[in-house]
Amino acid sequence: MTPGMFALLIVLIVLAGVTASIVVPSLRRTLPLLVTFVVGSVMVASVFIPHAPVDEADDKFSSFFNIIAAIAFVLGGLNLLKIHGEKISRRAHHWQYNLVTVLAFVVMLGAGLYSLVLPGTWKGTVQSQGSLFDWLYQATFNPLQSTMFSLLAFFVASASYRAFRAKTKEATLLLISATIILVGRTPLGHYLTFWLPEPLQFFHIPNLSGWILAIPNLAGQRAILIGIALGIISTSLKIILGIERSYLGARDS
Repeated sequence: MTPGMFALLIVLIVLAGVTASIVVPSLRRTLPLLVTFVVGSVMVASVFIPHAPVDEADDKFSSFFNIIAAIAFVLGGLNLLKIHGEKISRRAHHWQYNLVTVLAFVVMLGAGLYSLVLPGTWKGTVQSQGSLFDWLYQATFNPLQSTMFSLLAFFVASASYRAFRAKTKEATLLLISATIILVGRTPLGHYLTFWLPEPLQFFHIPNLSGWILAIPNLAGQRAILIGIALGIISTSLKIILGIERSYLGARDS
């Protein structure tokens, strides 16, 4: 059996189960657990079993996942229109922002469909540089994104002012480290300690800033990433084994 036939067989089993759940309502809660267990087990096995057809199941399933993702995008767009449309019709608080969201969604969707249906107009297809979709993205989304990040800088500065207070030993250490890194990223850090002799170059603020980022900071990042990985593994196992059922709805959460 080829990897493609193996993946197709799994998908056919899933579709048969979905059909059975429609015919037999009692299976509507049991079947998703079974599908999740089968697909999750196959994906795990594809990592640890280097033999066909299991070893290539990951690549084959990706095609079906892309189809599901495309359907999810459609559902997400319809859900966006539904939620914001209800707020606009009820004139909810700040409903004007909901109207802007809906209009932006419709305009960008229309631009994408226009470039898709008529690829020979307005400088090519959707992916082409200078197309209608690309022009709207570059002329609206990028400037808005830059504006948002520039405003976030003030919020970060305000939060840093409140957080970096030397009330405890840990807060003092954080304050000193943050100050060294901030100053070391600017020309001021060089001018403050450029006079240090060669044996004391480690205490040159840019060098000290780089050491903090490369050693203590990297160690902390790796510890956090290991913790995240363990959390992902435990959550995935709970979902595959049917312990975590929040994706089924409120009754099984």
